[in-house]
Amino acid sequence: MKEYVIIVAAGSGSRMHSALPKQFMQINGKPILQYAMEKFHRYEPKMEILLVLDPDYVQFWIDLARTLNIDIPHRVIAGGKERFHSVKNAIDAINDETGIVGIHDAVRPLVSLKTIELCYDAARQKCNAIPVIHMHDSIRVMNEGVSAIADRNKFRIVQTPQCFELTLLKRAFEQDYDTSFTDDASVVEAMGEKLYLVEGNRENIKITTTEDLRMATALLLE
Repeated sequence: MKEYVIIVAAGSGSRMHSALPKQFMQINGKPILQYAMEKFHRYEPKMEILLVLDPDYVQFWIDLARTLNIDIPHRVIAGGKERFHSVKNAIDAINDETGIVGIHDAVRPLVSLKTIELCYDAARQKCNAIPVIHMHDSIRVMNEGVSAIADRNKFRIVQTPQCFELTLLKRAFEQDYDTSFTDDASVVEAMGEKLYLVEGNRENIKITTTEDLRMATALLLE
């Protein structure tokens, strides 16, 4: 069964307070999104990579990839208003009827090969697979300004790639957009589909703030 990955890089990077979206920022001479592309290409060189970009940055990326001699085969897809629409544009660009599709945040450059393998293998068996990690910190839940202790063992931190059987994914993204769709798993779950969790890797952080960038830089340069 053919494997795909949709790497979502259509964000504006507003929380980094930078004119350049964070996915294009360079660590050790490489754009952050290139690290993610390399991981999936290393896992399966024949995997089709669909890179979703803000339409305003498509030519920027084409020029940057040429300048940096990035030769990993990939297709560029123009993103939409919300993540949901960006992912749907990429799904609609897949012409096959069957396959396994991973959806990954471009700003998660530290995903491990083991996590990728676990997700794709589980999705082949269960039709979907969502990587998660356990919480180590104590947590509290707020209710009308009052906090109460919560059982951290009942919670998981969700990562990507979130992997799905293609037919299931296409059906899920035929739904109308809803603000409750915070990730791709929530779109599939809205159809009543049971989600299957697999173990992610703790280093697989999402670079959202300058602190995240410093941490990812340290880990990538180890």
